Formats: sequence, structure tokens, C-alpha cells
Amino acid sequence: MTEQERIEAIVRQIVAGIQGGNTSAASGGAIPKTSRAAVLTEKEKFEIREFPIPEIGDDEILVKVEGCGVCGTDAHEFKRDPFGLIPVVLGHEGTGEIVKIGKNVKKDSAGKALGLGDKVVTCMIFKDNPDITMFDLNKQNVGGADVYGLLPDDDIHLNGWYADYMVIRKGSTVFNVSHLDLDSRILIEPAAVLIHAVERAKTTDILRFNSRVAVQGCGPIGLLCIAVLRTMGIENITAVDGNEQRLEFAKLMGATATVNFKNYADRDALANAVKESFGGYFADFAFQCTGSPVAHANIYKFIRNGGGLCELGFFINGGDATINPHFDICSKEITTVGSWVYTLRDYATTFDFLKRAKEIGLPLEKLITHRFHLADVNEALQTNLRQDGLKIAIIP
Repeated sequence: MTEQERIEAIVRQIVAGIQGGNTSAASGGAIPKTSRAAVLTEKEKFEIREFPIPEIGDDEILVKVEGCGVCGTDAHEFKRDPFGLIPVVLGHEGTGEIVKIGKNVKKDSAGKALGLGDKVVTCMIFKDNPDITMFDLNKQNVGGADVYGLLPDDDIHLNGWYADYMVIRKGSTVFNVSHLDLDSRILIEPAAVLIHAVERAKTTDILRFNSRVAVQGCGPIGLLCIAVLRTMGIENITAVDGNEQRLEFAKLMGATATVNFKNYADRDALANAVKESFGGYFADFAFQCTGSPVAHANIYKFIRNGGGLCELGFFINGGDATINPHFDICSKEITTVGSWVYTLRDYATTFDFLKRAKEIGLPLEKLITHRFHLADVNEALQTNLRQDGLKIAIIP
């Protein structure tokens, strides 16, 4: 935001206070009466529809969408509707500018001032427990709340970030992230997943500065995992994947070695390759980021006796994995933690991670390899399903 835009935003807030009601951001022009939204009407089919923009209540916010990442969860819903949400407006990795704000909304969920013109992201909706704050929620992940972009359709319709405008309702968590550029804001939600995973891993008391760490899976989640580890000061990281381009990108994110599993005939040969990448030692800790049951079964072989594992690849039911409990867990005394999505506090930590990543020169913005207009949302999701590129973004 330029200095002139900041001054205009302050003036609009003062005017809004005098009027005692809602107002719009003049710098963005008049707010239209309707908004486009991409509605998933059947499997693998979005329709662009127009919906009236509702009046904003005293505890609500209207956001003009600036961008939204495409998540693997979106792709699963697009292809199979595992959550039974159709018809639905997807998009939960979004960000935008406040263009209308209720008179009761003064601060974000971290206590930071919030007003017209501010750039924001959302986290969770605590409709059943609105008194929860970011400082209470250190042990409850997003599974106990609703999320924009995964809400059943209703009379408002503007419930996800695949739209021109979105309504943030009472009881929602929202963060002022005006200090971050658009690409960084689009990456906040997936980065929070990795912040949570690393925090879970730290509870084992095994993950340390000098740990040898294997990260299996170099999609956006695995690459962000490597970046988070690198910002923590961990320097001995081996990335495992079957795509050479993604393995090369893993080096940009901070991996010190890479292993292409396609080059090895069996699990033992792959495990030995990981061992050799660490100078003849198995990993102290491993992160499994693929969502593949076969990959989950393999990763125990990468870990030393007394080592640790964080499984975070299964955001939905991906099927059963076959392991040998004696050889894979008991005799090696492996400490295992699961990680699923994030807590509210992880969002606040993520802002610091993004700042630190930029300071040490990690090119996180390169993760966003494809950008599509809202009208091309079907192509965007198909691109994601084909695993072309890395992070796909929709820019209305």
C-alpha cells in the first residue's frame, strides 16, 4: 500500500466512525452489486455464477479477493467430492483487501488494528465457540472448526476465495497481513500446515539444529517443509521424490541432497541411497509429505534407531499402508507424531517464518508457478491434478 493509499484509508475509517456504520474503500472504486463466484456444480465442473453482494452486518467484513492458491484438498473435492459439499465455492488459501467493514470490527485475531484497505487472510470460523482466541488454541487444530472455501452453500454464497468478493462472518478469525506481498499472502495457509508439522515434530525432542532430516515428497507441502526446516537453522536435509525438477527446486528451498526414488529397484536400495546422502548415516528425523501409503511404508527404512517421524501427508483418507510393527517401529524405537492442518497460533508463527525465509534468501515466490483468472478455474484445477508446476494460484 502506498503512502497516499494509507492516508485515504485512514480518512475513510474516520468518516466511517462519524457515520456510525459501514463504508466502502474509495480507492478501489464503487463496490458492485454482484460478485462472480466459481461454483463447483458437479465433479470436475465449475460454473461462474453471479451472486448479490449482501449488506454487511456490524460484525462482518467484505473482502475484495486478490488471489487464492489451489490446494490439494481443492483438487480432491474437484475430482471426487469426498466431503459431499457440491454445490460449493472452494478456495481456502485466499487473501484480499477489506472494502467494507462492520462498525464492531476494530482488531484482528492477534489484536492488531483492522480497517478499510487492509490486506487480510482468514483461518477458522468458531461459530460454536466464538470465545476461543489464538492464545487458547495451542492444542486444537482446524478439525474443530469451519473453514472458508469448505463451507456448504447457503443464502450468502460468497463463502470461498474462488470469487471476486467474500464475506467474512462473525466468529471468524482474520489477520491483518498488509505488510506482506501478494505471493507471500497466498502461501500463508499452506505454510501454516508446515509450521504446525514442525511444532509437532519438536514435541519428540529429537528434531534439533544438527539433525539429519529426510523430507519425502517435493510438492508444495514438502518444499515448504524444507524451507521451514532451513529457516530453523537445520542444514542437513535430504529431499526424496520421483521428479527431477521438483528435486532441483528442493535445493533452492534448502535441501543439501536429493534422492530420486525412481532410480532404485526396491525399498532397501532406496533406503541405502538416503543413508549415503547423509554420509553413511540414516536420518535422525523424517517428514512424510506425499499422501501415498507406499511412501509411508518406505519412510521407516530411512530412519535410524531412536529416530523420529512426522506423518503429515494424509489430508484425506488415502488408503491403508503396510508396515512391520516390529522392524519399523518397536525394535527401532521410532517416535512418531501425526500432523493435520494447523492451529490458530500457527498462523501467527507463519508470518515470522515468511519474514525469516525472505531474509535468508529462500525464493518462496517461485513456488507459485501458474496463475489463472477466475474464468479459467477449471483449467487451474486440471493443471493441479496433472501435477504440472508447483503451486497454482487463481487471480480474479
